Amino acid sequence: MESKRPFDAITFGEIMLRLSPTVNERIVDGVVFEKRAGGSELNVSSGLSLLGLRTGIISKLPRSEIGTFIKNRIRFGGVSDDFLLYDESRDARLGVYYYENGAHPRKPCVVYDRKHSSINSITLEEIPESAYTSTRVFHTSGISLALSRQTREVALELVRRFRAGGAKISFDVNYRANLWEEDEARRTIESILPYINILFVSSETSRRMFRKTGELHDIMKSYCRDYGVEVVATTNRQIISPKQHTFGSILYSAGEDRFYEEEPYANIEVVDRIGSGDAYVAGVLFGLLKYGDHQKALEFGNASSAVKNTVPGDMPASDFRDVERLIEEHKNTGVQSEMNR
Repeated sequence: MESKRPFDAITFGEIMLRLSPTVNERIVDGVVFEKRAGGSELNVSSGLSLLGLRTGIISKLPRSEIGTFIKNRIRFGGVSDDFLLYDESRDARLGVYYYENGAHPRKPCVVYDRKHSSINSITLEEIPESAYTSTRVFHTSGISLALSRQTREVALELVRRFRAGGAKISFDVNYRANLWEEDEARRTIESILPYINILFVSSETSRRMFRKTGELHDIMKSYCRDYGVEVVATTNRQIISPKQHTFGSILYSAGEDRFYEEEPYANIEVVDRIGSGDAYVAGVLFGLLKYGDHQKALEFGNASSAVKNTVPGDMPASDFRDVERLIEEHKNTGVQSEMNR
């Protein structure tokens, strides 16, 4: 996947404001909220940037102090704001979501307040034509398709235009039942699967929303056989409690007709699971873009996701050295130091 282009990856999606009560507080009780930037595609861009690649994001923010806060966080994450658009209207607003951490047996809780946010006014005319030939990979998710008819039409056309511009297309199904119905999601996503090179889809989504049956390996292969997808990645998260997870994944390369797996990361001490799936996407894309190696893609995906669980907020906070060291430790079955020094 080598190419001399200004960007290694460009993503498209909504950027949100996350408000969370202090650790173990309830939304209904807490009086203080911590604010952070978040959003699936921003998390992916930021993760790739931390690992050492050049990334940008296409999104739309309100022209306000809160929009400036988000822009500053985007820059802090090493993501280019070259393609950020700004909503100057009186009704401009940033989508908000409230996140409450869980503690067994109480599960985490999410409350959305994102209707009519500025991203829903985005148009293709606002996006420069130069973007379509400026990146090696374009990534978006099913969330962008589900937000509104406007974002769906823009996202679908972006997939086509970036593909025509020579980029590989990465897509995370990321199905959210609270955003759209299964039938609508299935019809819409199936219409663009022939454009997708790298597909991220959970086993549950394959069986429930796509209505696929049979062994997981056969299901993963079916996306390649039926739609021409080149790489399919499926994660497996076992939740022991809100604060203890085990995480692994399977990656399938159609060109090699080969599955890649490794021992899962067991008993992860979960501080904040939000964004860990996006960190996985970033790790896999990094392995493919940097090395063109499916085994490395799997390893960077698993390690990036595992370590993201251990830090607060949506966005990742671990760079290449952190993730590479974690991969080495994961492979080492001998005695390990408890301190990095």
